[in-house]
Amino acid sequence: MTEYKDYYKILGLKRGASEDEIKKAYKKLARKYHPDLHPEDKKSWAEEKFKDINEAYEVLSDPKKRKMYDQLGSNWKSGMEFKTPPGFDTGGIHFEFRNVGGMEDLGGFSDFFETLFGRKTQRTARGATWSTKGKDLQAEVEIPLEVAHNGGKRLITVGSKQLEVNIPKGVRDGTKIRLSGQGEPGIGGGQAGDLYLRIKIAPHPVFEVDGDEVTVEVPIMPWEAVLGTTIDVPTIDGRVSMKIPPMSQSGKKLRLKGKGLNKKGGGRGDQYVKLKIVIPKRIDKKSKELFRKLGELHPENPREELFRRLNR
Repeated sequence: MTEYKDYYKILGLKRGASEDEIKKAYKKLARKYHPDLHPEDKKSWAEEKFKDINEAYEVLSDPKKRKMYDQLGSNWKSGMEFKTPPGFDTGGIHFEFRNVGGMEDLGGFSDFFETLFGRKTQRTARGATWSTKGKDLQAEVEIPLEVAHNGGKRLITVGSKQLEVNIPKGVRDGTKIRLSGQGEPGIGGGQAGDLYLRIKIAPHPVFEVDGDEVTVEVPIMPWEAVLGTTIDVPTIDGRVSMKIPPMSQSGKKLRLKGKGLNKKGGGRGDQYVKLKIVIPKRIDKKSKELFRKLGELHPENPREELFRRLNR
């Protein structure tokens, strides 16, 4: 005699439950009672619960089997006498059933379980066990501009572990680096997940970054702007000499070709030098007199063009 099992009750459902409700209930309970997720002292108990859950889902998820169950009860094993559920009137008729795809048919069930949970099934002497890959993790790592340019090793902390990461040259803001097997551990012997690092380049005290290009603002003195000169300017690789043409205005941009950032696929961007005319911090009486004479020699008003464009 087979003990009557209320498959709806096992899955926590009402008899009119939809297919979607059945699937959601099964997925939730299967994760909760999977034997591999329980300690050794509770594994046998979890196995029984897990078996009942799978048995209930195997029947209720199949429209034909569910209809037979709703009419006849839960005796699905070959050659066993059917025992009616409480309140069920058979009219004195005896029923026998052959096995109709119970847990013995693990092949199809394994495929379903793998589709549902992303787990792989392995057969053992005790039956079938399931394993799943661990979850992928994501983390953000901030690096100096020089490391983004040249590459290098960085020591990062993720959770409670430290990892030495090799940063390839040419990375940019938003670049993702995959560290295989450094995510969450797998379940049931499954492969560990991966760790994805999202690169963030820290603000630089001198250079502004736009893609592969960098810009630096360089101060020059008024006479340097008027007469022209050669000055040292900073680049990501160190100082270089640069010619300032005569009569350079403040805000003028000069290009240093190939002095920008290394590109991931090879080559380099450009660097732009933005000129900023500054006055001396200290001016003595003689210097003031020279500036006064200079103003007398050049009485033009540099703001006239501004008002002309405003028609004022």
